[in-house]
Amino acid sequence: MAAPPGSEVQAMFAEIAPRYDFLNRMLSFGIDRRWRRRMRRRLALRPGQELLDLCCGTGDVALEFAREGVRVHGADFTQPMLPFARGKADAAGLDLHWTTADAQHLPFEDASFDAVTIAFGIRNVEDPQLGLRECRRVLRPGGQLAVLEFFPIRSRVWGALFRFYFHRVLPLLAKVVRAGRTGAYRYLPESVEAFAQPEEFRGWMEQAGFVAVKDEALTGGVARLVIGQVPEAP
Repeated sequence: MAAPPGSEVQAMFAEIAPRYDFLNRMLSFGIDRRWRRRMRRRLALRPGQELLDLCCGTGDVALEFAREGVRVHGADFTQPMLPFARGKADAAGLDLHWTTADAQHLPFEDASFDAVTIAFGIRNVEDPQLGLRECRRVLRPGGQLAVLEFFPIRSRVWGALFRFYFHRVLPLLAKVVRAGRTGAYRYLPESVEAFAQPEEFRGWMEQAGFVAVKDEALTGGVARLVIGQVPEAP
């Protein structure tokens, strides 16, 4: 199943933008912070290197890297997310750049960044393979793409827990804390179960021009971190 049209994605996430951070912490039991730290450690960017955090939401991944001296540009399709990201950066005294941008048509020159990160966003792109090709285009030779995402879970135990929590518990919690309409949180499990299997996604990255693609299961495979590299210049 493809992601819904861009206008629907924008409407869903614009509605929950004011409570997005609170809901992520509560609904993931704070584990999402650990996953973002793992992404930062795996990329091992140096101070002064340039990162595009795509589908940046309210800026958690962007801030994770900016605190290490990385020069970060955050971009998201849902404009109402960006004022919250900007406010968090200002409060932390960090200088980041923010842009409203579609992952399928990035407003950046070729070879502009040393790394691109996407945390739980590629699944929401209408054509994720086109998004991956755009990531490849804006990366410099030797640059890295890191994708943190939910994929269909094969483990019977983790899969059963995931389906119960995300189909039954999560929408109820979202409703209790008044997270706008609960459509975004019904969409989450449905989109995960319909998304590519990890090996298919790795194939998409290779087709987009990435090499040395590595896939790491996090928290029993609830989330996965997939990292690929742009070939070095001859």
